[in-house]
Formats: sequence, structure tokens, C-alpha cells
Amino acid sequence: MAFLLPSTAAGQTADFNIIPRPQQVNVSNDAPFTPNAKTVICLGTNSQNMKRNANMLASYIEQATGIRPAIGKGKSGAAIVLTIDKTIANAEGYKLDADAKQIRIAGASAAGVFYGIQTLRKSLPLVNGKASKVSIPAVHIADAPRFAYRGTHLDVSRHFVTADSVRQFIDMLALHNINRFHWHLTDDQGWRIEIKKYPRLTSVGSKRSGTIIGFNSMVDDQREYGGFYTQDQAREIVEYARQRYITVIPEIDMPGHMKAALAAYPELGCTGGPYEVGHRWGIYLDVLCLGNEKIYAFCEDVLKELSDIFPSEFVHIGGDETPTERWAECPKCQAVAKEHGLTAKTLQGYFTNRMEQFLNQNGKRIIGWDEILEGDINQSATIMSWRGTANGEKAAEKGHDVIMSPTTYCYFDFCQTDTSTLYEPSPRDGFISVEKVYGYEPLAEGMSENAKSHILGVQANVWTEYLTCPQAVEYYSLPRMSALSEVQWSSAPKDFGAFKQRLTRMTSLFKLCGYTYAHHLWPEEMISPWEDN
Repeated sequence: MAFLLPSTAAGQTADFNIIPRPQQVNVSNDAPFTPNAKTVICLGTNSQNMKRNANMLASYIEQATGIRPAIGKGKSGAAIVLTIDKTIANAEGYKLDADAKQIRIAGASAAGVFYGIQTLRKSLPLVNGKASKVSIPAVHIADAPRFAYRGTHLDVSRHFVTADSVRQFIDMLALHNINRFHWHLTDDQGWRIEIKKYPRLTSVGSKRSGTIIGFNSMVDDQREYGGFYTQDQAREIVEYARQRYITVIPEIDMPGHMKAALAAYPELGCTGGPYEVGHRWGIYLDVLCLGNEKIYAFCEDVLKELSDIFPSEFVHIGGDETPTERWAECPKCQAVAKEHGLTAKTLQGYFTNRMEQFLNQNGKRIIGWDEILEGDINQSATIMSWRGTANGEKAAEKGHDVIMSPTTYCYFDFCQTDTSTLYEPSPRDGFISVEKVYGYEPLAEGMSENAKSHILGVQANVWTEYLTCPQAVEYYSLPRMSALSEVQWSSAPKDFGAFKQRLTRMTSLFKLCGYTYAHHLWPEEMISPWEDN
């Protein structure tokens, strides 16, 4: 459904057909608000968060129109007022009201005000940075998110992304009202975060001596590849995200996907090595030796340093794709399994519970991929459902909190089309279209109301085996991130045709921000390899 706007000069009127779509928008034919060089942004609540919100809004307005409002007290003329309204029920909810005299953005919290600011930002006509008369129609918007957890994941182990590029990725999340950044920091192919007690994790584990070329091919480029974040860099990124009301959730994948750590400290494995940081993608048989008490001290030390860097309530401990062959052959693992009445297949649950107990004692909660359900784990563990939706539904029925992230809808490293793959930069098989992402419904029919209450939200995952640069990460994320943001935020009925119209307008903002995005919905914009461009 389109929102009817008063008629003015084409392209100069704000348009609230934005992404994600607000829950309630009522536009009237009353006189519009017209910002000018004398427009002031006023703070009803004088806090650091609100001052920062005001500065961001001033930058957004300047980016779109060329006019940068001052921040202060509005004595006369046009004003944009930012304030806190504790009567708004949802902690991230906001109201936006505009008339000829003022725009008022009130949030239940500073985060709510920020989302109201994003709505105003995305409504503005883009006039190429030149001062121009812009009209913002008289409007009342009441808005709040459907899900409290609105996440996007980024894997930096397979291909490293610089700190500056991570910040740009976080800006993309903020544009889409996404409030969780799941940072996949370690895997078989590289350890990317400094741990001071174990310096070899980065001096050895962050470097691989080669990388396969293509889709799990037999060809290796034999070039050293590496990179990692210092703890100071990680803290800076956490703060950058916090200022945009995004919580960074770190992931150290364990007890599998640990080849990089084993290369650094071979005594942590069942065979003692030697080990090498992985060159190829997929699953390796070598994992942490769960019969070796040293690995528990190692993991706890790593998680303690991680907890000091990341104030997030959650820490993701992975737990996916962990082979048990080494445990079945290892006398130490077999002794621990026998002591606790376990088998090699169920030993991982013992490890998961120990890690959860440690993190709980340090004020944290764990998230694990849905494989951890295969062990006898505590109900307090949060499950990230990636192998379809059934595991998440099952976990929610059992009382676990769940984040839905199924490969069938939320894996953004898959191609965005099943045709014209000549245009695709990644050789990854499979595809998920923008329309399919948009059509995802996280609360399946047949789930009990109690189970639905345990679905915290939805997350997209961006794996980088075949995404070798930040531009590829952006290309595979956009515009599917826009589609998922509606799933995460809005409870309005789905209409892909109307969504595509809003998305087409959104691409102007992508261009203004310098983002690389896929053009499959707009084939007229695609470049033919056979043309001289």
C-alpha cells in the first residue's frame, strides 16, 4: 500500500515508502515542514547518546540535501526536536510527527529516536548534495520492531575484512534497523582476534600458506594470506557499533573448526599434530581433544579475554560441523566419555555445558549453532537454527531461546539468481532470491504460542569462502539485507510488488553511500560482458 503525499515539485518531497516499512503511517494534506538553512535540531533530552543522534541526523540531512542544520535551541523558525517518551511501550519504538512548524521524533529510548532518525533519513529526496527546497509532508508515524533480535553475521576467517570495511558493513546494518552484528572471528582457515595469553593464535593461526581457487577445487594459489584484529581495534569496532545501537556478538567456533588454533598449539588436538591452517573449505577431522583438561583452560582463557572486549550479553561458541572420529580413537577422550556415561557422539554436550557454565559465571549467555541440540545441553543455551527451520522450532518447543537463520532463506553467500550466473562473482552453488528472502515467515504455523515466544528474532549469515573482498560482501548482502530487514522489523502483510518499488527508491541511497549491490531485479542496469562499456 502506498502512502499518499501532497503534490509538489517532482523529486523534492519526502516519501515515507521506505525500508523497513513503518508499522503505522498517516499522511495528511496539512502544510508540510520545509527545512532551510535556519533549521535547528533541538534536544528534549540532553545526553551523550542524544547529542550523537543529533549529529548523525545533521549529517544525513546534509548528505541528502546540502543543508546541515545547527544543533541547539530553536527560538524561531523550523526545528527538528528529538526527545524521549517513556509512554512508548516498545524499548526500540518511536513516534515521528511533522507539521509546518516542527518535526518531532520521540523514542522510548535513544535507540528508538535513532530508528526514527533513520526513517526520516530514508524519506528524504536525494538532490545530489545541493541545497534545495525539500518538503516533508505532515505525518504521524508510530513504529516499533516485530523482533528484538535483528541480526546479520559476517565471517572474517575465510577472507579477512579490514576494520574500516567492518565499520562500513555496520553502517549498512544501521541503515536497515539491524541491531546485532554476529562477528565470526575464527575458523579452520584463520584466527582473527588477538588473545594476549596465547600470542601464537595470531602469529601462527592468522596466516595460511595458500588458498584453494574456486569451488573446493584441487588448485591452490600457494600465496600466504592473513590478517587479524588487535584487541584495541576490536574495542573500537564495538564502540562504533554501540553508537549505532548495534551489539557485537563475537563467535569463537569450538570444539570443531579449530584447525588454525591447533596449528598454533598442536598439544590441544587428539593426535598432537603437526597441523596446518586450512587451505580448503569444508570440514576437517582434527578438532579439540575433549579428553585433555588443558583445552578447557585454553577455551576459558580465550573466552575471558573475549568477554573483556565484547560487553554483549551473548557469546557465540559455534558447535557446528564437529566430526567425532578423533574422539572415538583417542584414549583420553574415551576415558572422559566413559567417566560421564557418554559416547564419542555425545561428548560434545559435555564440552558445551562446561563452556556455558563458565560463561554464565562471568555474566554471559551462550549461543550455539543447532548441532549443539544433539548433546544433553542446558535449556538456558540459545540455539541458532541454520539447518532449515525444524531444529529451531523443536528447540523453541523445548524451551530454548532461538534465533532463526536457515540456509533456505538467510544464507547470503548463495547466489541471488539461478540464471545468468555468468554475471556472478562467486562460484557458490545454490541461490536465494530477494523475493524468497522477503517471503520468509519465522513463526511457522502449528508452533505453540509458548514456542513462538522463544523466537528472539532472525539473522542473515554472510560466509566468505568465495567472497574475497568487501565489495563482494556488499554485493551479496544487498539488496537481500533490505528484504530481511522487513522480515525482522515489520508485521505488515507481504506485497513484493510494492516492496520492489520501495527497494528501487532505496537503491538511490545505496549509490549515495557508495555501496555495491546486485542488480538482478533491475536487469536494465546490468552490464553485458559482450558490450563495449
